[in-house]
Amino acid sequence: MGWLDALRGIAALVVVFEHSSYAFMAEFRRELMPEFNTSRYGIMVFFLVSGYIIPASLERRGCIRTFWIGRVFRVYPLCVAAVTALLVLNLVGIAEIRADFGRQSAAAVAVAHVTLLQELLGTPSLLIVLWTLSYEMAFYLLVVALFTVRLHQRSAAVAVSLSVLAVVSAAAGVMLPASALSDTVGTGPLIALASIAMVVAIFCASAGSPALRVFGGVLGGVLALVLVAFNGTVSMWEGLVILAVMFLGTAVYRAENGQSTWLCAACTAVVVVACAVGSAYGHDDGGYFTRRGWIVAFLLAVLTFGVGLAFRRRRIPRWLTGLGTISYSVYLLHPVLLAVTDGTIGRSRRDNLALEVAFFAVLLPLCVLAYRYIEAPSQTYGRKLARRVQSP
Repeated sequence: MGWLDALRGIAALVVVFEHSSYAFMAEFRRELMPEFNTSRYGIMVFFLVSGYIIPASLERRGCIRTFWIGRVFRVYPLCVAAVTALLVLNLVGIAEIRADFGRQSAAAVAVAHVTLLQELLGTPSLLIVLWTLSYEMAFYLLVVALFTVRLHQRSAAVAVSLSVLAVVSAAAGVMLPASALSDTVGTGPLIALASIAMVVAIFCASAGSPALRVFGGVLGGVLALVLVAFNGTVSMWEGLVILAVMFLGTAVYRAENGQSTWLCAACTAVVVVACAVGSAYGHDDGGYFTRRGWIVAFLLAVLTFGVGLAFRRRRIPRWLTGLGTISYSVYLLHPVLLAVTDGTIGRSRRDNLALEVAFFAVLLPLCVLAYRYIEAPSQTYGRKLARRVQSP
């Protein structure tokens, strides 16, 4: 799995540059973004890697209950630590929180973030990068849904179906406003309903009764699809493309492990790429988000994953796999550090490569410590707990 760690490490660095360039390399960023959307490149690589790994994790365990335990102790501890650090630093006046929650109550914001579906529930993320975790959580719910109805082997068909839906929605001009459901039923009621549905879905899917497992799985899958399609902060077509990309990663995993053919995976990749490019082609906001920049980033992300796959049996440099090991810390902690720099030294009006390098020099050791003292212990405890509750 070293090649996957390497890909995560590369993606994390690109995402950090995307966000830190706002503060330290603004002139360069203005020139780069219309040609190459670095944000979309990094997250698409992450989504491909997640698609490869997550279903494998569930199927290796063969138990939905232990799958959710593993996910909780993998995702939440560092997330809670990062958000807590940001709130404390903001309280003492060192960091600056830029999210605008409007009239939402603190309780609604908190509940939305606890589900990790906040970006799909009309609630801005406290940390800018948390929006991708909402799509990750939707993917988890869909993977569990397919597992409960015994369709988890149909990853290629799911990826193709989502891709086709994406291009159809784009061609039909389905341009719903961001958080359309929230605007219709209200953000608070939607958060309450979705949170209850999610808890019920996870509880039932983890139960011993086959009927309850199917009910819980289907409920969670429907919830995920509805929120991604009708309440995301990205366009419907891009939300569907994100899910399709993750299932493309799963299709590659199945080919790699003899559960499918490489021809099937290759055909799936062709369809997903063609539909994604076709969906993006008609969308251009004239600013940083250009169809050219998005398409170039998407194609390079798929190419990067393909190169990693081709060299998967080669020796991967230890520094690169090590960077992948701490990539989650890099991903979650760099917005906190940026909030500190925004609240203290401010943003540079001209490109300042020295500050950009200094930012990475401070961030990476901090992430090593976060991995050692937060991530690793929580994952170890999660594995121990999962073994204790493992179904016979």
